[in-house]
Amino acid sequence: MDPDEIEALIDRYNTGKASPEEVDMVESWYLKYQSSEKNIPADVLENDQKESLNQIIRHIKTKPSGINWQYLSIAASLLILLSAGLFFYFIKKQTMPPLVVKNISKPDLVPGSNKALLTLSNGQSIILNGAKNGTLATQGNTAINKLSSGAISYAAAPQPFAVETEIYNTASTPRGGQFQFILSDGTKVWLNSASSIKFPVAFGSSERKVELTGEAYFEVAHDAKKPFKVVSNQQQVEVLGTHFNINAYDDEGVINTTLLEGSVKVTAANTAITILPGQQAQFKDGKIKVATVNVDDAVAWKNGLFNFNDNSIQEVMRQLSRWYDVDIKYEGKLPSRHFSGEISRNVNASQILDILTFKKIHYRIEEKSIIIMP
Repeated sequence: MDPDEIEALIDRYNTGKASPEEVDMVESWYLKYQSSEKNIPADVLENDQKESLNQIIRHIKTKPSGINWQYLSIAASLLILLSAGLFFYFIKKQTMPPLVVKNISKPDLVPGSNKALLTLSNGQSIILNGAKNGTLATQGNTAINKLSSGAISYAAAPQPFAVETEIYNTASTPRGGQFQFILSDGTKVWLNSASSIKFPVAFGSSERKVELTGEAYFEVAHDAKKPFKVVSNQQQVEVLGTHFNINAYDDEGVINTTLLEGSVKVTAANTAITILPGQQAQFKDGKIKVATVNVDDAVAWKNGLFNFNDNSIQEVMRQLSRWYDVDIKYEGKLPSRHFSGEISRNVNASQILDILTFKKIHYRIEEKSIIIMP
């Protein structure tokens, strides 16, 4: 059974056209591998494969029509691919866990990690991933602390008077980095790779405003007297207290603001709209529109996942470029493939790329570059 036949089986599963035996087989094969944090030892993998196939055989034997050897052949082919470390993941992602596959001995790229640079108001820079826990610096009446969780927290002293001059810091993550911050008002910010946020170490009396490039997830502390504003490119988001994600990478061509809780006012191109939980404001080419989306897709990165939802090869590669700190190059005609599914961000790049080969994508890794070929 070749990859095209297996892909056809998975497509039938996705579209609800698979037979009961095919559904049993795919789910029995897939659900054996639910770990999203660590690789499966070879001996455990082998035993699980045998047990998975035995379960399928036992289940099909209970059917009145008897054993269907064609389905057993397909199951065996799936398990062979599994033993080779090739995990096909174009499956119903709403019910399936992310996959982690085995290491492959060839040029590879390791995943990103928690790393960021903090630039203080006086120009001093602090490499946060190498800093020890405790107080890192003091800005005005605000102490900057690294917590045991690894997050950076701003603890501002109570101000009995309005702050006349705000002191700003800038936190930035490189490609291959991410980091969490807790601002002085208690707002939590998760900063994705190749992103930056500029913010006052202590907010003034009238509003709370930060500037974002790239992508961040916010859990804003509620304060009815001080709206929280996020400025990104030509867009401003205003809230009082809510959970939302902003994707504002320059190379994406669209700014997506996705709301998980509360309400958000998005202003762009002289247009202001309010979105509700489950909605996304999409600002592109000077126009803004609202779409209903799966919010889990938007925050998958924060939860340690890549989430592809009918993404083009270029969109997939831009995500990999930022997380693996790698340049993307294309040779020949650009493949017109689209991809859907989830996979852990804690795997090496080749493990994701090998999965993409099921869609006839060819690649090679050369130092800090991924070359995509027809």
